[in-house]
Amino acid sequence: MLLRRLIGAVSTAEIVATLLTVLSYPAMLVTALLPSGYAFAVAAAVSYLGDHYLHRRGSYMLVRMGKARLGLTIRFLIRQFLLVLLLARTEVAGDTVFYAAVVGFLVFYGLQAPHTALVMMLRRKRRLPIATRNIDLTTLPVPDGAPRWLTHRAVEKVLHTEVPTFVGLLAVAATGTAAYGYAGMAVTILLVVAYMAVLLPFFRAGKLPPSPERTMEWFDEWLRTYRPEVALYFSGSKDSAYQANMWLETMESLDARPIVILRERAILARLATTSVPVVCVPSAVDLMNMDLSMLRVGLYPANVGKNLHLLRVPTMKHVFIGHGDSDKIASINPYSKAYDEVWSAGRAGRDRYALADVGVRDEDIVEVGRPQLAPIRPAGPTPRADRIPTILYAPTWEGWTDDPGNTSLLLAGENIVRRLLASERPVRVLYKPHPFTGTRNRAAGVVHQRIAAMVEQAAAERAADPRWAEEARRTAADRAAAQAQLKRLREARPAAAVTGLWDDASVSRDAMTPADRAVVEQYAAREWNDVYWRSQGWWEHRVITGPEPLLFDCFNESDALVSDISSVVSDWIASGKPYAVTDSAEIGEEEFKRQNTAVRAAVILGNDAARLGELIDAVTLPGADPLAQDRAELKRYLLGPDEPSSLERFNAAVKALAARAEARNRALGEAGTADATTVVPAP
Repeated sequence: MLLRRLIGAVSTAEIVATLLTVLSYPAMLVTALLPSGYAFAVAAAVSYLGDHYLHRRGSYMLVRMGKARLGLTIRFLIRQFLLVLLLARTEVAGDTVFYAAVVGFLVFYGLQAPHTALVMMLRRKRRLPIATRNIDLTTLPVPDGAPRWLTHRAVEKVLHTEVPTFVGLLAVAATGTAAYGYAGMAVTILLVVAYMAVLLPFFRAGKLPPSPERTMEWFDEWLRTYRPEVALYFSGSKDSAYQANMWLETMESLDARPIVILRERAILARLATTSVPVVCVPSAVDLMNMDLSMLRVGLYPANVGKNLHLLRVPTMKHVFIGHGDSDKIASINPYSKAYDEVWSAGRAGRDRYALADVGVRDEDIVEVGRPQLAPIRPAGPTPRADRIPTILYAPTWEGWTDDPGNTSLLLAGENIVRRLLASERPVRVLYKPHPFTGTRNRAAGVVHQRIAAMVEQAAAERAADPRWAEEARRTAADRAAAQAQLKRLREARPAAAVTGLWDDASVSRDAMTPADRAVVEQYAAREWNDVYWRSQGWWEHRVITGPEPLLFDCFNESDALVSDISSVVSDWIASGKPYAVTDSAEIGEEEFKRQNTAVRAAVILGNDAARLGELIDAVTLPGADPLAQDRAELKRYLLGPDEPSSLERFNAAVKALAARAEARNRALGEAGTADATTVVPAP
């Protein structure tokens, strides 16, 4: 476990490959000094294969090697240097072929620079100023680029053209015949030159996409034709893509014509499947020069600096919708007064801003519910009698400050998990930390690893316990069938839309989602989730750190929650199930509930988690849930009424604000009023 965390590996095979790759270099050094040509050849082969395997897996160990100045090119150079050392220790030292080998390697590396330059130039020339999904680029001539095998991992591939030289020189060391070395060097140089020669035809004008200016002119024409009315605008780090993904289904369900505007290509690569037109505009200048006068409503899930680039458009109304509803400081950010309106789930959001007095006016707040919470199933009338309860521990991350109230992980996390695992009335523990855990505070990442180890050890002990071993035997066939089905579902998932090409322009050109694909994938995701839980024992503790199963799927599988002040708690309240929240700053229950609306129907835990038994009682003992009525009242306060539905209220808010924008534009006689007659339907 320690080694796995140290090298960032995710599988035993990756650990083995990493160790073999690292150890192969001292092995080559020793065998070169002996010298032993055959042993050296074996060690070199291990280094090649291990390196190749780690690259195919995308191992994080490669990143660590790069930070230690042992990147890919350096590793190849060290291997070649050790080969020269081997030759120096044999009878060919001083022969012409020995000096030819040194010169050959210098020439080989001299050719790396023009090859790398060609690949980088080609990728840059093939990059459009925008990247799109679900936007038909048929009328924008985008020719096929170089095939993926030619440009993907190009540096690694051209470095491997040294293999003929390597084999030839090993043959020289073994036989003393110089011809093998000369032949290998000639083949290597020819391969590198041929590689570059194959790239050159793709620089012809007929193989390049339109200029950036022409592309932006074309996109403006597309905007004027499609005339989007509502934009979901998002900017952030690659790990924050979930904040945009949670709104995609809502955008698909709007009555108005939607568009998604992203600012980072990394977000586009991680965007979930959707049928809504998507455009990524990395350049602020390009975005601000776009004709966006037809937009009426802009929706912003995050408060980030780049929002300014769209907020400057006066012909539309701007709304902060956030990516969760919680009592965190982010939910009362003074930046929110930059928007025309702030939409909250329920009355609680309105009251937060009133109490905070940060400049957001009450008349600018609209209660629209949370459309994303529809997948959360409400609690059943009684707990299931045929299985033990499941308790989900889902702490938030450490945040941008060192406030002890940010996360329970640092001060209370281990106590919470330890008490759950040691409960006299057994429960199953699901541990799902925030994906940002440990990104700012290394200590949080260390605690996370310790908690994960605790849960995994408890799972192993439970598997060996006779009480659970019998249940494991009884359900083995069903779980095995589900695991086999899960494997089939993984293999059957749709491949990327573009498989033969690997450049920006071609990806955008071919990234069209069929109208029914999003629906099919949503169904497949639900099926995957159902099979996933059936493939696991209902008594097995689990650590869930990947993107699947989703947090809401974990909600539906759980009977109770332990968490912190975050949108996780507000979302959980939609289920009506018991929950506990940690007062990590230990300000006291009364003050904690006064400051944080979402915890008013929760069991409040200190850092010692001593009251965790009350939550366990609520899900294991009949009639031991005194907070049930409080949770029902709090749900309405935080999330609004059940009728009309949240989606209906959200749609009505969009229509009302769009009408305000249209009225403003007509009154001022500004461009962008709805006077176009040519409109293409949304996909």
